[in-house]
Amino acid sequence: MAASPDIANSPHAQPASAVMRIAGLSKRYGEQRALADVSFDVRANEVLGLIGPNGAGKTTLLETAAGILPAEAGEVLWRDVPLPQAHRRNAIFYLPDRLRVWESQFVVSVVEFFASVYGRDPGRVGETIRLVGLSPVLRKRIGALSKGYGRRLMLTLALLTPQPVLFMDEPFDGFDLRQTREVMRVLRDVARHGRSLLVAIHQLVEAERVCDRFVLLADGRVRSIGTLDELRTRSKQPSGSLEDIFLALT
Repeated sequence: MAASPDIANSPHAQPASAVMRIAGLSKRYGEQRALADVSFDVRANEVLGLIGPNGAGKTTLLETAAGILPAEAGEVLWRDVPLPQAHRRNAIFYLPDRLRVWESQFVVSVVEFFASVYGRDPGRVGETIRLVGLSPVLRKRIGALSKGYGRRLMLTLALLTPQPVLFMDEPFDGFDLRQTREVMRVLRDVARHGRSLLVAIHQLVEAERVCDRFVLLADGRVRSIGTLDELRTRSKQPSGSLEDIFLALT
């Protein structure tokens, strides 16, 4: 049975423990294994951290689960119903790392375009701009933005989309400490108001502060899943940091 394409507006999309499940996802590039039987769930109103070093398979996992890349095996389920690759864009909005588009356009024009496409009212748009801290650069061209403001713009656009699940690849890249704390508050607010976030993060200190649960990924395999306390128990490190736990369990 195929899931309905109108997932984002489904009247049955009520809070539940698991809104999405990644089941047995596998991916290869030629002879190289990128993902091997990856399985976990994404729960309602949570920030789920995808944790692993460079080369662990985090970006491949996000792109495969989002339907951008084909998988050799496995599936994505929406409330236990298989979600075909062609329909995933209705449930998932994927924000890649280091994306910079429409460089000749003004920031305000692109934000207004997205707001129009998704039918966002001016109050919602203004609140999103305020939360993300984009106001100082609205009249600038995108090509003239700093790395940090470029990331703020893409985050603003992601927050204006209607998909109930948001995938984000390294959302804190390009931010200083204060800006990172601000973006953390935004992500927590987004989860609190109804969306579920799957966030690939390599900064483990930041991950500890913003995520509800963690998927530890190494060499394309899931090594452990749980809250920080659950992972501490599993690794027998009652006061261990996420870095200590990751090293112990992988």
